[in-house]
Amino acid sequence: MRRSFQIVAGGPTAGDNAYECCSHEWTQPDVGPHRSQPTSRNAISSRSIATGLNMHILEAGEPDGRPLILLLHGFPELAYSWRKAMTPLADAGYYVVAPDQRGYGRTTGWDDRFNGDLQSFTISRIAIDAFALVRALGMKAAHTIVGHDFGSPIAAWCGLTRPDVFRSCVMMSAPYRPAPPVGSSRLGTPKFVGGLAELERPRKHYVWYYSTPEANDDMRNCPQGISDFLRAYFHVKSGEWSGNRPFPLQAMTADELAKLPTYYVMDRDADMAATVAPFMPSSEQVASCQWMTESDLDFYATEFGRTGFQGGLNWYRCGTVPGVAVEMELFDGRRLDVPSMFIGGERDWGIYQTAGALNAMETACSDYRGTVLVPGAGHWVQQEAPDQVLARLLAFMNGQNWVSKPSRNLTTGSRAF
Repeated sequence: MRRSFQIVAGGPTAGDNAYECCSHEWTQPDVGPHRSQPTSRNAISSRSIATGLNMHILEAGEPDGRPLILLLHGFPELAYSWRKAMTPLADAGYYVVAPDQRGYGRTTGWDDRFNGDLQSFTISRIAIDAFALVRALGMKAAHTIVGHDFGSPIAAWCGLTRPDVFRSCVMMSAPYRPAPPVGSSRLGTPKFVGGLAELERPRKHYVWYYSTPEANDDMRNCPQGISDFLRAYFHVKSGEWSGNRPFPLQAMTADELAKLPTYYVMDRDADMAATVAPFMPSSEQVASCQWMTESDLDFYATEFGRTGFQGGLNWYRCGTVPGVAVEMELFDGRRLDVPSMFIGGERDWGIYQTAGALNAMETACSDYRGTVLVPGAGHWVQQEAPDQVLARLLAFMNGQNWVSKPSRNLTTGSRAF
């Protein structure tokens, strides 16, 4: 069953102020006098669909011959992270679908154990979920697949491995990295991990922290509560935190990585909740935050309070346990050939956390349409700056080539595909 709702004043609403997902009703926070009935024929609706998982999706527009746009979220996000993009894309003539990916939200059928089936969370396996969703929707192909944060490598992997199905690709906030060289996935821990621990101020990389058994509980049951944890986490990685003044790293060494803020390279003895707690925004900042309202935050906090974070954390573990993702080596040396581009926030450290990756996309992608860094935006670029992101997405999908280099102003051009 499809259930329609409209994004108003930062939160989803329906006639009975409820958001029906999967098999039961979930009451949303009251958004007050701005609540209204859906008015757009392209209003967002929700349902679950069998893909091998019981996958919860949001969709806008009708699959009546329209091109399919598939939107993939990252961590700690949900399909809801695309709430500001879906109806405008549908209004532009597309059928738009955003799933809660494996390990997240209302999607069920995945292993939620730390010591469970880790290989079911590899990039290749999550890409199969996207492929299965396209088929379950009755579609032959997706015009464009868009991925944000950890959704970005999933989108790229879809385009790399099934260019006949995923015809173009937009990566956001996490630059594309090619398939690993043969034999590399079986190697041990990178040298910089040990090097960080040996610094005068001992540090640890967040990916290796996310791979520990305690990370889920640290965040889900943190002293400040999951809502304040998420508020601080979203804030400190956004363009609103004054400390985000990113620059390229020169190498993947401990000394270089230590230049990253602590939400990427943490103090050795701190967990993530303790790391972000000092950056909790003031009540005035919270009240003025339009891209993440209290209603929006309640949505995330309620879902992650219910599911925990382990599903998403397992994605990271696949990159730290040797040999888990060995099948990716089959594509060693292959370039991403579908039309592709990258969108990031100008104030996002994530675009530089892997030294050289941002610029390397120009050679790793054979039909690369350019890099756009949105002024003032941080890591959550499609939520912080939806209008700018939508303009770039539509230009790309309509065959125009919007290009920007990190040190230049935005320029435009055109190129058909």
